[in-house]
Amino acid sequence: SLPGSLRVVGGVMRDALDIVSVLEACDAAGLHHARGQLLQPDRVKAVFAKSDPAPQVRGWRTTMFTDSDLNATRHSRAAVAGLLAAVFADTRLFVSGGAE
Repeated sequence: SLPGSLRVVGGVMRDALDIVSVLEACDAAGLHHARGQLLQPDRVKAVFAKSDPAPQVRGWRTTMFTDSDLNATRHSRAAVAGLLAAVFADTRLFVSGGAE
């Protein structure tokens, strides 16, 4: 393998609101943050995430499965994408959903 300055860091979010796990992954990558947002977002080249819909988040019911206009996976992906976009100060990220 070639030496380089890029690294891959992974983690598992407990649920769609789990910002702590995201920030712990940032810590593992050596990315500094304050008040839940990266201080140098330009250091991140890509963010990939996987999200599955849940009927409840932290004991509270969600409407992911009761919206007749949108598939539940889209709701879940949007929620996780919003959280990640806030942390990384960027909307250029990819959130996959479903069992593909």
